[in-house]
Amino acid sequence: MDCDAPRLEPGKVGAHLVAASEAQYEVDVEPVGIQSERELPDVLAGAAGGLIAGLLGVGGGIIIVPVLEAVLGLLDVDTAVRMHVAVGTSLATIIPTSIASARAHHKAGAISMELVRYWSPYIVIGTVAGALIAGQASSEVLYAVFACVALLVATKMILPLDDRVIAADVPRGLVGPLIPAGIGALSAMMGIGGGSMSVPVMTLCGRPIHQAVGTSSLFGAFIAVPGAIGFIVTGWGNALLPYGSIGYVSLVGFALIIPTTILFAPLGARLAHSTSRRTLGLLFGTFLLIVAVRMALRTVG
Repeated sequence: MDCDAPRLEPGKVGAHLVAASEAQYEVDVEPVGIQSERELPDVLAGAAGGLIAGLLGVGGGIIIVPVLEAVLGLLDVDTAVRMHVAVGTSLATIIPTSIASARAHHKAGAISMELVRYWSPYIVIGTVAGALIAGQASSEVLYAVFACVALLVATKMILPLDDRVIAADVPRGLVGPLIPAGIGALSAMMGIGGGSMSVPVMTLCGRPIHQAVGTSSLFGAFIAVPGAIGFIVTGWGNALLPYGSIGYVSLVGFALIIPTTILFAPLGARLAHSTSRRTLGLLFGTFLLIVAVRMALRTVG
């Protein structure tokens, strides 16, 4: 043993170790609150999306897509894939949301299973086509599609056209399949559950508003499943994707949004059946108008 080695007093050993560590390393620790602040918009979007899903018969994507797009921008996700990730992730979250909402509406007897059997095959076909097209389109195209469709539907819902009916029932024959196929295609490109289009179409064709809202909630599942799969496939291997993504679906966003959407969707459905037809229309139209304006600005900006 070397008797000349320096001896440290027991009470000072910890201090010497800390000093030595600080002299060799510089630790960069991000405050915990920053991460929470980044997660908060996704959580709030999930709550709002679930509430709107049950209340208006949509999948919640009309709220989730613009919020996700804004959050991805704050995280410096490349603009080339930002809207694609927002749309793909929204479609994934709509799967459990639409199921939760549809169950609540089914208990209230507000789903037309006859129309579900007629429209659902064509909705799936249109959704697959829309997802494949969207996967290859630019972000500007997706912004423009979202803005145009949302603006048209918002105008219809806000104006006092509640009693306007253009047909006794939904079209059949050769023209009939084109409507649900178109709804599926546009919904996939927008990342929504289709209620923003299927609800006004059904009401214009003589279906009661509450039945239209309830039925469209189930259509959301037929759009979300093939739509999300399509965005996973078309985005697979893209080097610009944010961390934790499978194709154009962000697993991080999905995990943050899902719990609150499932929690709030049944509440929205109960509110829908205690709210007047005109009030539902105004709520629906106002939300769509706000979103349409924002997406239009993103298209030109």
